[in-house]
Formats: sequence, structure tokens, C-alpha cells
Amino acid sequence: MDDKKLEELKEIAKESRVWIIKSLAEAKSGHPGGSLSCIDILTYLYFHAMNVDPTNPDDPDRDRFVLSKGHCAPALYTVLALKGFFPKEELLKLRKLGSILQGHPDAVKVPGVDASTGSLGQGLSIANGMALAGKLDRKDYTVYTIIGDGETEEGQIWEAAMTAAHYQLGNLIAFLDYNHLQIDGRIEDVMGNGNFTNRFKAFGWHVIDIDGHDLQAIDEAVKAAKQEKDAPTMIIAHTVKGKGVKFMEHVADWHGKAPSYEQALEAIQLLGGTWEGK
Repeated sequence: MDDKKLEELKEIAKESRVWIIKSLAEAKSGHPGGSLSCIDILTYLYFHAMNVDPTNPDDPDRDRFVLSKGHCAPALYTVLALKGFFPKEELLKLRKLGSILQGHPDAVKVPGVDASTGSLGQGLSIANGMALAGKLDRKDYTVYTIIGDGETEEGQIWEAAMTAAHYQLGNLIAFLDYNHLQIDGRIEDVMGNGNFTNRFKAFGWHVIDIDGHDLQAIDEAVKAAKQEKDAPTMIIAHTVKGKGVKFMEHVADWHGKAPSYEQALEAIQLLGGTWEGK
């Protein structure tokens, strides 16, 4: 990735963070911490790696994306809006009655959403199905997914991990958003899962560890993953919960609490943006 593209992606990620804060403040509910931790990955995927077209969101040859940690829908909605799947103004209707943008992604109502998610643990299985279908249909699309580190406490994640390796789903690239925090605190304290690198390798995955906020590292990891044809790839992205907003960073309390209007203004200033708001 050249320097021009890298700077473009950084600007999009910054703008995305600002919109996430705006939408959550307007909604007065939602999940800022994990949305901010995975937004660099989503920015990279939708604005550089993925073959998607906002004018043809149901293209059978498109790449697919599944947000397994569906509560972080504000991040997905933001990149979809900035990409042009729907107007940015819709983001300010997050979680409101009658809005298409509810608390978890809805593949029926929201253009660009490939899977309805929210029940933790299920997204990786959905991504498996998409990837297996692609192989059976001899399609060359790639399926991407993001799972949460706390989500790995769901047994279905490991059933899906076993399945993906068994069927040699080399067209599946997963990201683990490893920010170390879930709603009840540190994942190591709630239900520690040990060394994720060793665990996914033991299940037969190709595993890459990266800084999940380093866009160049994300690019290199995805390129390496695409070279692996006979095994799924897990990119363990080491991230910071609440990344970019200093008073939210590394704080479990911001897992599922929306900022007040005053806090949103402070957050947006920290991000280098502006908002007239209410």
C-alpha cells in the first residue's frame, strides 16, 4: 500500500470514529468501546481490500463480511455510509424507532449488510457457510469476519474454528479484535482463553499477529492470508478498547454506554473533528 492510500485510509478511519461518537450520542445507547477498536480494520476492508459496490450490494461475485460481534454495529454502519451504501445522515437515526439502523446489523433492511448478527458466537459459523458455498460454487470471492475476544467464550466459536479448518476454507479471513475487555471487565479475569495464537493454530488455522490499528500491518496480513489456499486465516489484531478517545481507552465501562452530549463533544475534539450537535 503506497503512502497516499495509507493517508487516505487514516483520514477515513478518523472520520468514522467521529461519526460513531455522533451516532451513539444521538441514540443515547450503544457500544462505543468495541466499535472504536475495530474501525481501522473495517476501514481497510471496505475502502481497500474488499470487492464491494454500493450500487450493486447483492452482486453474487462480491466479497462478503460478517460482523460476528454484532453489538459493534455503529462501526459497520459508519463505513457502509461513508462508502455510499446509504446517506450519512441515517447514522444520526441509530436505534431510533423506524430507523433501518438498529442496535444489531439487519441484513434485510440495511444495504451492504451481509448477515444479521448479534447473538454472540454465531457469526463465524455464518462466515463458514458463505466461504464453503463459495468453494462449492467455484467462486473466487473472499469472506471476512470480525469476532470479539470476549466472544471466544462462546463454545460455538470453537466448533466453527474446527469446521473451517476441516473444510480447508482458505477463502475465509477472520480478525480477532483483541482489546482484552468485555462488559464485565478483562477477559483474562472473566474467562481467560490462554494464548489465542497457539489455540487457533491447534485447531488448524493459519495465524498472524498484528497491531490492529496499524493499517500497513493489516494490509500485509491480509495479503499473506490470501496466499494461504488450504486453511482459514485468523488475524489476531491487538487493539485498544475505545481507541482514539483518551477517556474511553482501556475502560471496560465504555463497552456498552453511550457518551452524553458533553462527553461526545470532548471525544470529537480529541479525535480532531467538530460537531455542532444539538
